[in-house]
Amino acid sequence: MTEPVPGDDRLILSGIRVIDAATWIAGPTAATVMADFGADVIKVEPPGGDGYRRLTDTPGFPGADTDYAWQLDNRSKRSVIMDLAQDRDQERLRALVASADVFVTNHPLPVRRKFRMTYDDLSALNPRLIYASLTAKGEVGPEADGSGFDVTTYWARSGLMHLVRPDMAGPPATSVAGQGDHPTGISLFAAVMLGLYERMMTGRGREVHTSLIANGLWSNAVQATAAIAGAEIKDRRPRDDPWTALVNYYETRDGRWFIMSALDPERDFRRLAEVIEQPDLLTDPRFATQEGRAENARTLTQIFDAAFRQRDWAEWQVRLGETRLAVGPVLTPAESATDPQALAIGAIRDTDESALLPHLIDTPIWVSGQDKIAPRRAPTPDEHGDAIRKALDAGRLPWEG
Repeated sequence: MTEPVPGDDRLILSGIRVIDAATWIAGPTAATVMADFGADVIKVEPPGGDGYRRLTDTPGFPGADTDYAWQLDNRSKRSVIMDLAQDRDQERLRALVASADVFVTNHPLPVRRKFRMTYDDLSALNPRLIYASLTAKGEVGPEADGSGFDVTTYWARSGLMHLVRPDMAGPPATSVAGQGDHPTGISLFAAVMLGLYERMMTGRGREVHTSLIANGLWSNAVQATAAIAGAEIKDRRPRDDPWTALVNYYETRDGRWFIMSALDPERDFRRLAEVIEQPDLLTDPRFATQEGRAENARTLTQIFDAAFRQRDWAEWQVRLGETRLAVGPVLTPAESATDPQALAIGAIRDTDESALLPHLIDTPIWVSGQDKIAPRRAPTPDEHGDAIRKALDAGRLPWEG
């Protein structure tokens, strides 16, 4: 069994009691961050278990013996199945709420009203409760009662799907699993922390909330704000005919791609001319000004293409690094999961002995001088249900084991 670690004063959220009554990714992510910092998290699942448990059965997802997505986003929690259509399970949920610090949900608003899970319903039981609400499209407005996933709301509704594709002649580009959910979950976690801080100051709980649509717009805020300002939004151009050759993808001799983002046009162009050993570019009238380099971006891209294909990535990485040019290798998922720099900073961390995977991607928040727990195995459906129901039915609280 996965067990909580109550009373460990090395953990900043030790003693915080969380009900994760959310599903799929974004809402549970906020609870996962809290679990990493020592909160005791009970996950309330519907009959049959959270649908997210079956994500990796979806065609196109990588197959593995371990349900890696569930282990990633629901580690270090306990599981109880509750059928909220049944009065007895509603009573049990309310008993949990009465002693909890945080309640996390992303059920659609009509579902919350049906099962008496709104903020008004639950804060009446516990005025100190931080009610963390995640919706697809917000709490008000004509679409507030609707549902949505990150690909349909964060990605498509924000303008990102339209903009992030190789070129505008092709179809819109879809996102990858969790691409909008995980950052949205971090926003919800931040909102919870604000709620807990206010409660510390006032003694009162609060509803805090965020949405996929708001986080998608925030991710695309530069372009969206440009539209508000009346600017013309420029379409992405093909790689071989870019707006600027200094911000583009290039391939090395050994077939590795990297992206370069040289945003200081004069200084960085001089450095590039030096690193590719073509100082004559600096005196070429076509490239003497930023305007000329933009006008002749296709030609300059061809020159850079030919130059970068002369050496392997390992050599270019050293050469470009010495010039302090901003470049990044285009890694595969397998390479990113073993990236030495990510390992050095703890972005990929060891799990404890109960876990089903030796390493997991860490939640991207650290506090100096504060530990996180080593991620523990995510629960099986209703793994802790008997113990939790027995405690609640006996009038006891299940938070301490």
